[in-house]
Amino acid sequence: MTVRTPAYDRDRLRVGVVHLGVGAFHRSHQQTYWDAIAAGGDLDWGVCGVGLLPTETALRDAAHARDGRYTLVTTAPDGTRRAQVIGSLIRYLHAPDDPAAVLDVLADPATRIVSLTITEGGYGIDDATGTFAPRDPLTLADLDQPDGLPISAFGYLAAALRRRRADGTPPFTVLSCDNIQHNGDVTRAALTAFTRRHDPALADWIAAEVAFPCTMVDRITPVTTDLTRAMVRDDYGIDDPWPVAAEQFRQWVIQDDFPTGRPDLATVGVELVPDVAPYEKLKLRILNASHQALAHLGMLAGHTWVHEAVADPVIAGLVRRYLTDEAVPTLDPLPGTDPLAYGDQVLDRFACAAVADRLDRIAVDASDRIPKFLLPVVRDQLAAGGSIDVAALVLAAWGVSMQRRGTTVVDRAAAELLAAVAREDERPGALLDVVPVFGELGADPRLRRAYCRAREALLQDGVAESADL
Repeated sequence: MTVRTPAYDRDRLRVGVVHLGVGAFHRSHQQTYWDAIAAGGDLDWGVCGVGLLPTETALRDAAHARDGRYTLVTTAPDGTRRAQVIGSLIRYLHAPDDPAAVLDVLADPATRIVSLTITEGGYGIDDATGTFAPRDPLTLADLDQPDGLPISAFGYLAAALRRRRADGTPPFTVLSCDNIQHNGDVTRAALTAFTRRHDPALADWIAAEVAFPCTMVDRITPVTTDLTRAMVRDDYGIDDPWPVAAEQFRQWVIQDDFPTGRPDLATVGVELVPDVAPYEKLKLRILNASHQALAHLGMLAGHTWVHEAVADPVIAGLVRRYLTDEAVPTLDPLPGTDPLAYGDQVLDRFACAAVADRLDRIAVDASDRIPKFLLPVVRDQLAAGGSIDVAALVLAAWGVSMQRRGTTVVDRAAAELLAAVAREDERPGALLDVVPVFGELGADPRLRRAYCRAREALLQDGVAESADL
């Protein structure tokens, strides 16, 4: 089977982009666009990837062993696969090994874009209050020790921008690529709040001078496993320690705000628009919220894979009901887009068995995802007097599933969540009292009634018999 290789001289490719958080999604998504830019002849936009976590030594070793190159295999709905070697990641730095080198590349005038995939929970903005309330240990450590070398994403951004300001170097554009509505605004709020704790003047400069375009990103990317590595080795003859497998579909919509310049992204398929908000809302409330519905209802029904949950007529019917009755009424008009047709396309993508995406992957850190994907729909529907029945069933399924999985739950807030669901028998609706997740919404009488009714039905009758709530 053929493998497409970089159609450019990697030795001539120069770093113009630094990316924080080089996970599988970044490598299946943003890197493919930078690779295409290089293939088109613009060699000023090579990428330096930065791994922030001390645990990412295997990723570091894989990147160095392959000189940043890796194999991407994409799968079409009919199961057809395409493979290519991505070459645009020309440098990889493991920040705990050499923080000074990370600061140097961030401060380099050639670096004009710094992008991030640090997960939905990595920004520290409280979903209920909108205030900066970080919980991750790296950010908290940087706040406690502002005079030391940084270790967190915001620590590095603040330190690099401080140096650029002192050197008279224009600031880079900060480009969040995480699934958060208004992600550029959220990043600006987080970085300025972080910086204001110890350097108010720098915070003011960042607020006034640094661009934070909003983006919408989309490509289903399962976790790389030994099966992925074996497939790449057996089918393509490449012994690659860090390949990526993903669906063929991809989309990147960016607010066009790059004061220090950008390549011609439109030529490689990026949609450059003045306002990303309608695209963000469409994708987060349809695709990402449906993912949460499939994860929690599907696991409770005994499924393992996303395509299995979509093939379950009860669960598929619930998701379609959520889309029609609950999500779509909250969306903003988007010319040329039928949201129900978009939802059908999303479910068709989910149904592709060859992508092999696990439900437990999309259930990870649900306490960060549900407030961003599902609860905005609930909030808008409550305000409008609309239906929330399926959303409440998803929340109840999340609680029941956590209660049954116990200590195997993977979530930043697992201890607090498990304590809450353990109180459900004596205090119905206890999960809704977890303020960092639900805020004031958890006290809404209508939501509490719907949630408790759904939970009781799930416990007594299971998912299949709860669909008519």
